[in-house]
Amino acid sequence: MAIRERMSGNEAIATAMKQIHPDVFAAFPITPSTEIPQYFSSYVANGEVDSGLVLVESEHSAMSVCIGSQSAGARTMTATSSCGLALMWEMLYVAASNRLPITMALVNRALSGPININADHSDSMGARDSGWLQIYSENNQEAYDNFIQAVRIAEHPEVQLPAMVCQDGFITSHAIENIELIETEKVRAFVGDYEPAASLLNAAEPIAIGPYDTVNYYMEHKRQQAEAVKNATVVLLQVAVEFEKMTGRKYGLFESYQLEDAEAAIVIINSAAGTAKATIDAMRAAGKKVGLLKIRVFRPFPMNEIRQALENVGAIAVMDRSEGFSAAGGPVFAEVRSALYASEKRPHLINYIYGLGGRDVTTGHFEEIFETLLKIEEDKQSGEVYRYLGVRE
Repeated sequence: MAIRERMSGNEAIATAMKQIHPDVFAAFPITPSTEIPQYFSSYVANGEVDSGLVLVESEHSAMSVCIGSQSAGARTMTATSSCGLALMWEMLYVAASNRLPITMALVNRALSGPININADHSDSMGARDSGWLQIYSENNQEAYDNFIQAVRIAEHPEVQLPAMVCQDGFITSHAIENIELIETEKVRAFVGDYEPAASLLNAAEPIAIGPYDTVNYYMEHKRQQAEAVKNATVVLLQVAVEFEKMTGRKYGLFESYQLEDAEAAIVIINSAAGTAKATIDAMRAAGKKVGLLKIRVFRPFPMNEIRQALENVGAIAVMDRSEGFSAAGGPVFAEVRSALYASEKRPHLINYIYGLGGRDVTTGHFEEIFETLLKIEEDKQSGEVYRYLGVRE
């Protein structure tokens, strides 16, 4: 029977880690993810887990420890945010290219500068092409559920890639919400034991990890990485089916909300989806056909599935909580627009940059966006494509 609790997103993630019981946890504290290693260190001190706890002098070192321990055959986890992820930059690519299924809790926070400690997605979006799987969470329940699933996905023989599970700093990481926990024995059975096909400590089968890759092999190895990312799409859905059988909670590559007959829709990631859903409910009650597509999995990017879900919508606003500095829109917009390019019935598409540095987004903002979209659908004119929401011009 599920365990009903109340906890923050950070404690939910730390609880998932405790239940999974990794061999090694390595981290350096940074706001707003600091509570995760704090909670986990208390579990170690109290004897609730016997994981190796490695507290280092920087996030670069934290990821270096993760790479070393995972290479040695140990199931390894970490947590970070913002500039901590940026300091790991070099090692993110090393972890992915060495096919090490490390799981990371990333509490999304704006990147400096100017320095800011509040939620936006500039950290994870900056790392979107590093080779890590990326799973996003609207609320604390999803953060907990996603982290448990991520371990299975990352370690699958057809994937073997690191994964980051993202949630919004302070908005969910520090907010107390009702949550249903899974019994620890069920979590342990679900993730299973980590049994790597090869490791540095396997004396019977010596291997090299991280050697120089010559021109004769480098491209083939990158192709293998790319194939593993594609394989992850299938594995994600397989794991989600098993997770639903265990918990009754259903997950996919994305969530559709009132999208079946929508004339206007928003595409969004993470916590602001809840605010958008409240707006949709109110506007639906007033007879307006509006809907939402919330991306859960950004890497691998479900291009074909998103195209099929959106191709009958007349006007769409893609919401980016990070600025791509391309002068053409944000990173989520670029991917969604690319997906819809192949649609026979291509919808009108606009982009909003919103919520940078923790700027509030309200139901009033979303109502304004939907009214704009409905007007675009009526006039068949997109107007300015690249827009900012709630900024003082």
